[in-house]
Amino acid sequence: MQLINTVLGGLSQGMIFAAFALALVLIWQSTRIVNFAQAPMAMVTTFIALTLIQNGFSYWVGFAVALLSGFVLGALTERLIIRYVDHDNHINPVILTLGFFIVLHAVAAIVFGSDFRSFPAPFGLSGFQIGDTTLAITPNRVFTIVVVIIVMALLRLLFLKTDLGLTMRAAAFNQEVARILGVRVNRVLTLGWALAAVVGSLAGLLIAGGGLVHPSYMDGVVVYGFVAAVLGGLDSPTGAVVGGLLVGVTLALVSGYLGSGLVPLAALIVLVIVLLVRPGGLFSTSTERTV
Repeated sequence: MQLINTVLGGLSQGMIFAAFALALVLIWQSTRIVNFAQAPMAMVTTFIALTLIQNGFSYWVGFAVALLSGFVLGALTERLIIRYVDHDNHINPVILTLGFFIVLHAVAAIVFGSDFRSFPAPFGLSGFQIGDTTLAITPNRVFTIVVVIIVMALLRLLFLKTDLGLTMRAAAFNQEVARILGVRVNRVLTLGWALAAVVGSLAGLLIAGGGLVHPSYMDGVVVYGFVAAVLGGLDSPTGAVVGGLLVGVTLALVSGYLGSGLVPLAALIVLVIVLLVRPGGLFSTSTERTV
């Protein structure tokens, strides 16, 4: 039973990593940028939701406003910051997102404070009971699993079955060619950042549910979510979910049987192995070409 509960706990935690990995996949597919500021952006919108809830609004009102805030924050980030950086060197936008990471942390600490604050959960936090055994999975974690699967399906539908998804991918790969074909690249890039921020905000809400939030509460998820995204492949929403589950279960087994102190090392080993064996990720569809 310990093994079952350890695996169930790993699957639940893996879905948390997958939620954040999906935001990284979306921003990568739509802009070809890894946004390391995704976590503090989600943190800010989560605090907006918490402020509303603590002022008498329902959880679902705060939930909806947080997603809307994420959309606006993502669009403004692209329009006011990212658009004016030199994209010829691909490292420049990444460095800028790291700087934005620090700025958002500082602003959030000033506006919302640095204290730990309890964030409500929409569903129960007690594990399901089977006879005398309590399983390490709760109704709230089931909600998380369902939401992540729905988001994964919607992202697959967006990028594989819709003209908008094709347009976003074209603008991300080659802006000049996309403009020649009539694509309004600037608008498409803004939309990509906005949608990615919505998914990031959703991840922040799922991670916060039933726990404590503070300006740094998502920092640890950045590492494991990034590992999950790389493991599955930055081009694959399905890969992000599978990668999150693999990382979650692996780290749960390491923590349960070898010690929690080895968890960061285990994550690093997983990342290194994937980069050595399959750099594009397990679900990568890109192939090498000899020129």
